[in-house]
Amino acid sequence: MYHEHPLKILRFSMKNIWLLIFPLLRGLSVMHFDAAGVYTWLKGAWFDILVLGLILLFGYVRWYYSYVDITEHSIIHTEGVFIRVRTAIPLNSVSVATVERPLLMIPFNGVRMSIDTRAGILKRTDMKLLVTGKVCAGIISHIPDVDDKRKTEGISRPTLASILLFSVFFSSSFSGVVYIAAFFIKGGDIAHDIITLSLSKITETTELLPSKIVQKIPAAALAAGMLFIAAWTLSFIINIIRYSRFRMKCDDRRINVSCGVINRREYRINSEHINYTDLRQNLIMKLCGVVTVNISCAGYGSESQYLPVLLPIRMEKDLGRELEKLGVFSGGKMDIVPRKAGLMNYIWLPVIATVSLFPAGDFLAGLFPKFAELIRFTAIMLEIPSIWMVAVKTVALMTSGVSLYDDRIMVRCSKWTAFHTVVADLDNIVKIDIQQSLFQLLNGRCSVHLWMCGEMSTRYIVRSITLEDAMKISKLLDYRLHEKVKCRKNKKK
Repeated sequence: MYHEHPLKILRFSMKNIWLLIFPLLRGLSVMHFDAAGVYTWLKGAWFDILVLGLILLFGYVRWYYSYVDITEHSIIHTEGVFIRVRTAIPLNSVSVATVERPLLMIPFNGVRMSIDTRAGILKRTDMKLLVTGKVCAGIISHIPDVDDKRKTEGISRPTLASILLFSVFFSSSFSGVVYIAAFFIKGGDIAHDIITLSLSKITETTELLPSKIVQKIPAAALAAGMLFIAAWTLSFIINIIRYSRFRMKCDDRRINVSCGVINRREYRINSEHINYTDLRQNLIMKLCGVVTVNISCAGYGSESQYLPVLLPIRMEKDLGRELEKLGVFSGGKMDIVPRKAGLMNYIWLPVIATVSLFPAGDFLAGLFPKFAELIRFTAIMLEIPSIWMVAVKTVALMTSGVSLYDDRIMVRCSKWTAFHTVVADLDNIVKIDIQQSLFQLLNGRCSVHLWMCGEMSTRYIVRSITLEDAMKISKLLDYRLHEKVKCRKNKKK
């Protein structure tokens, strides 16, 4: 039986921090900035010490009755004083075990542990622990790791250049920050001119004060633009720190991933619990043949600031066959592809936006002539992402498709500006929808919506394929479902 780290006493105590309101009220009532006030406060300081002691005592009692036990088959976390809560996780149900060693915890020998299973919803961690390094070693030793004797060879380590490129592509709003910064920098000058002209027509007697205010507008806009750039730069640096020293090794059943500098993280992943693999790209990566390999597995990348990345940046042609046992496939000819005549199914929305922005801008400029320059500038800035989306969706038409295998499916499609190559076992598809609009009904085409299982189901859409091809997918999945049910019935017998 193991207790959690003594630092957990402080965390438990924080839940009763509201009791400090009583010393605070007493201090406000007796405190005066003179000798008599200080004496009165010190005279009653025993009350403040008593309250603080009670807070720490509550934390200690909760810590004392919170412990972890490991049996031959499960990890058990028991907590609570009056109402005891006992959480048991079978070892063979552990999908991902995470060990974090934050830099600030090193002097205290503190380690954060997270244990996740496929159970639950909304990406909630099943068990969180704060333990010492010794306790962590005792717990993690019961969770299977990669067998070095059966380790998959030939997986190259990510280089510094690949980590830098990954950080560039996946930092927050890389191109969007530059775009917003330009909007504020240029838009600030336009706003300055508009407001100056308007104020000069309203009054001349108060010209001096408004002039000083208006002159600050371009500087404020410039500062806002620089703030967005600084935010992306900070995100870029944080990503480098998070994913530096990225290491991945695996065997037939287990994956071990470690990364980070300031907060070193280690993941032990049960590869049998991977829902699907996802090769992600943006348009630039697509044109360069570069991918990042991600996986969907409960507990891996479940926190919003971390990505479920298995390989940061690789050339798609260099993925090799050593990762196929993990479901990482690429290349190959698509069995089912969209019809080129269905181009408008992909690009109709960004095309409408692209074509209508300038006329809409001119119309609004006519209605509000004082803001004409700002409106036209806004239209130009909105035109840029619209044209980009037209390019993305055009490439999506040329590269999307579905490949069917005996026991798995590969789906190539796009979501917003990202391209996905998803490979999943047929058993991991939880739902399929075939949808037809009125125009698709006339020409015999449709859209196939595929939902993949996971803590949160994810949908992928392939548009503009023939109804006949869509039925092939549906029949294959339906056949697999019936076979699965039949096998379960035979096992029961």
